[in-house]
Amino acid sequence: MSDRKQEQGVVVVGVDGSPSSRRALDWALRQAEATGMKIKAVLAWRAPTGYGTAELVASGVQWADEARNSLESIITPASAEWPQVPVERRVLEGHPAEVLLKQAEGADLLVVGSRGHGGFAGALLGSVSSHCAHHATCPVVVIHDKV
Repeated sequence: MSDRKQEQGVVVVGVDGSPSSRRALDWALRQAEATGMKIKAVLAWRAPTGYGTAELVASGVQWADEARNSLESIITPASAEWPQVPVERRVLEGHPAEVLLKQAEGADLLVVGSRGHGGFAGALLGSVSSHCAHHATCPVVVIHDKV
């Protein structure tokens, strides 16, 4: 028998405030509670591209603070319904798909919402959920908006 303590499993969930990401968080919390795993809630942010370099440097802290506040306002009420599930909060700068893939390395599951941009709009905008589903090193659950 191994002397290593069994490590608690991890469900990574992408959170951005959209209805589908809120549904993904709820799904992930239920799954974590049912399986004894913990949640790593991840919000990725990027400063708008219209800003110049000086504005980006000056406002970088402000963008990060707003992202942290946004994540907290989403996680607090959701995790209150599941107090037995540990929730780690991560706010990271970068492209959402790349941030989520990096955070999901070694995780048991990645849960993401899908806003449902399909066809031409989806091809132009790119799909975080599609990119994650094709490139993650763990299973991925995609939660769609209610139709």
